[in-house]
Order: sequence, then structure tokens, then C-alpha cells
Amino acid sequence: MTATSAPARLALTMGDPAGIGPEIIVRALADASQVPSSVLVVGDLPVMRRAVAMLGVRLPVAQLETPDDTAPPGAMAVWQPPGMPGHLIERAPGQVHADCGRAAAACIEAAARLALDGHVSALVTAPIHKEALAAAGVCYPGHTEMLQAIAGGPPVRMMLANDELRVVLVTIHVALRRAIDLVTQDAVLDTIRIAHRAALAWGRPAPKVGVAGLNPHAGEGGLFGDEELRIIGPAIAAARAEGIDAHGPYAPDTVFMRARHAPGHPGEFDLVVAMTHDHGLIPVKYLGVERGVNVTLGLPFVRTSPDHGTAFDIAGRGIADARSLKAAIAWARAAQPAAAGLS
Repeated sequence: MTATSAPARLALTMGDPAGIGPEIIVRALADASQVPSSVLVVGDLPVMRRAVAMLGVRLPVAQLETPDDTAPPGAMAVWQPPGMPGHLIERAPGQVHADCGRAAAACIEAAARLALDGHVSALVTAPIHKEALAAAGVCYPGHTEMLQAIAGGPPVRMMLANDELRVVLVTIHVALRRAIDLVTQDAVLDTIRIAHRAALAWGRPAPKVGVAGLNPHAGEGGLFGDEELRIIGPAIAAARAEGIDAHGPYAPDTVFMRARHAPGHPGEFDLVVAMTHDHGLIPVKYLGVERGVNVTLGLPFVRTSPDHGTAFDIAGRGIADARSLKAAIAWARAAQPAAAGLS
């Protein structure tokens, strides 16, 4: 995770300026009982000021010359990194703009560098738009891949979590046909290891990991596919040989119900490892997008984000729900032993 000497400060990236990122950041900070000086917004100053004006909240905006500067008490600290396109305020909300994709990428890279250099101890990212990134010539399909590259290529995994369910994915932003090919024994075993280490870091003394199958009914003994027999089962056995309490493979249509922690229903597992993006994310999102948090496991710093996208259909209307961003901030805070919570 992060060194104990790192400052208890988090960087909060603007996301796509044509999406709801700026407004949910303003909403989250304005709803706090006190704007924490330890939150650094990495983004475009005019765009952030526009979000404040649109929402009609009383939230002073302070421009920082360097990321190590501090804002006056009660003000939102905004640092505009180098390489930002100009005139972003002229880009209409709710539309794909290459400049917006370029700006979102610049904020992510700058904030990640701050985390790697110890200027901040956690990173919370507002939503980006994959088409805008592609239009800007950014070669990464999402945050996870971009942050992995900036950090030097450590093995990372995406986890989506709420207070009832935590799911770690073997494959993420690739076509389903390609994802099946990427489900290898090494990939499954590495995912189980990363999930296990993460749970230990959260304070679980003996985390129990449930592993979902790939095929219907987890292959039904090879009748509906043999990946469970050839790949997933041996990966689980290898993890258990290392002392990891991993179980499965279980049918993907029931393992999430078994793992869910709900009143009167203690879950059987601390985490579930799922083979593909939609297998794992649909059950978490069904429980409520406003409660979900996206966490990147395996990075040398804490990174979280809301469990939703840029919501171009409502961007610029001031009605976006900030609860998922608040949950992402709270998760990042909890991962910093020296940090206080955002109320």
C-alpha cells in the first residue's frame, strides 16, 4: 500500500470535463461538513468553477500553483497540471470531445505521478469516457490499464465492492471472445493471490476467496465446457497449496448470492474472483450503483473510483448523484491509516 510517512492527502481527478465528474466532485465536497484541506482536485480550474456555479453551492475555489500548496480553509483546492488543453469550458457537456479525453488523461497521469512520488497517499478518479480517450489518441481503454502502465506494469486487478459484496476480475476491458482466451491458469492464480493479499491488507486475518466458473453450472463436469477442469480448478488447487483459503469453481449464477453479506445472511466468502467483466460486475451493480466502489488492486498506491460512468445523458444538468464518489473517497480514506474520514 502506501508508506506510513506519506501525507494523508488524496488526489481527486476531474474525469472527463464533459461528463458528470466535475459536478459530483463539487457535490461531494459541498456536502461534507467541512471541506478537508487534504483533498487535492486535479483538473481544469474554469471547468470546476462552472460546476460550482451550476450547482449553486457555496464552495470557494482556490487555484494552487503547485500540488504541494494548500488552499484557504473551507475552499476546494484545484491544481491544473501541465499539458492540459485550453478552452475546455467551451466544450459542450454530454458530448465526446478529443480535448476532453486528452484533459482526462493528463489529470490521471499527473495525479498518479503525485502518488508515486509520495505527494499524495491515495488517488480517487472521477469517470472518464473511453471514446473521448480514443479520439485523443490515448491507447488505454480505461483507468486500470493506464495506471498500471504509469506504475511500471505491476500485475493489477479490478475489484468492484460495496458493503455486501466484493468481486475481483480476472479479465476486464476486452471483447468477450478475447476474454475467454485470457482466462489461463496463471491469470486465475495471480488474481486469487492479489485478492488474498488485498484482503489481508484490509485486516482480514484469514480471507476466504470464492472462485466463480466460466461456463454455465461451472461446466457441469465438462458437459458445458472444460475450462473449470483444465484451468480454474488447478489454479485454485495451486492457491490452496500456497496456504490461500480459496474454494470453487462455483456456478457463476449462484456464487454471488452465497458470498453476499446481508442482514441475517452472513456471506460465505470475503471476496469472489470472477472470470469476466460482466460476470463479476452485474451482481455488484445490481445491488446499487450509488453504493459501489471500483478499486484497483496491486498498484503501489491506493486508487478508487465511483461505480459508474460519465453519464453524458445528464451531464451539465446538476442532478448527478455523488454517493458513489463519496463511497470511493471513504474507501480511499479507510485505506490510509493516518487519514481522517470525509464526513
